[in-house]
Amino acid sequence: MPNNIPNTAQWLSGVGAGSWFSISKEKTEYRIKRFSPEGMLECDRLFTVDDESFDINKDYQFTYLSHCKECTIIQNKITYKFYNNEY
Repeated sequence: MPNNIPNTAQWLSGVGAGSWFSISKEKTEYRIKRFSPEGMLECDRLFTVDDESFDINKDYQFTYLSHCKECTIIQNKITYKFYNNEY
């Protein structure tokens, strides 16, 4: 993992290449960052989650479909959708 990627980031493999994803809580929203395999920041945006039962302090896993407008996380067999409201 490149040095500038947060230690909590998760690798999500993709077609040809994958991306690193990290998430942090900011008041009522979540900041999700996506990094290239080499560590270049590709996007850094605030997201809202479709289900408030998501607990950032419990184990979770980024999954598909995840990109700069929408991200998907699985936690306790529940699929959570995170939406960026800038678009």
